Amino acid sequence: MSTSNNGKGLGKGGGRGRNNGGGFGIGGFCVCAKCGEKVPHQQGVKCTTLKCPKCGKTMIREELLKK
Repeated sequence: MSTSNNGKGLGKGGGRGRNNGGGFGIGGFCVCAKCGEKVPHQQGVKCTTLKCPKCGKTMIREELLKK
């Protein structure tokens, strides 16, 4: 019995890494889009889960503001 490899699989490295996958890595800042307050990003904590210490609005990753 013969098997046919048609090359339809993703294979190794077929995923989306780093920024294309949405992750920005360690470091950087979480920024309030309303008032501009910056806080250091904590590894493993999404900026969108944080509230601005000044005005209480949702924070976003600094890199997203630059797009």
